[in-house]
Amino acid sequence: MLGRFTVRPSDDGSNGFGVWDGAVNGWRATGLDDEEKAYELASDLDVQYDAHGPRPADAIRHVEPAQDVQQASWSTGKLDVWIRDNGEWLGRVRDKDGHITWVPGGNLRPL
Repeated sequence: MLGRFTVRPSDDGSNGFGVWDGAVNGWRATGLDDEEKAYELASDLDVQYDAHGPRPADAIRHVEPAQDVQQASWSTGKLDVWIRDNGEWLGRVRDKDGHITWVPGGNLRPL
């Protein structure tokens, strides 16, 4: 269940953001001031957990250091981790502005 964790405006009265866990229908974090940091936390949690709980260790491959890659849409970014979700390997790619996208492995190639 990639996308189990989503960023939403916090409901704690602040102008911040929170990370919602769709599998348990509850907040994982609230009161985050920076929306980009909230997306980063949601992405990190998607690396750690699938719909059923913690991802198996053999379903995660960290890339150290992060590798420059090119997506099939010919945009570039940094690949820093692979996860296997529903039998497909997905790479977490950050663009030059730090935005995170999950890209199917077949759509990536190293630069």
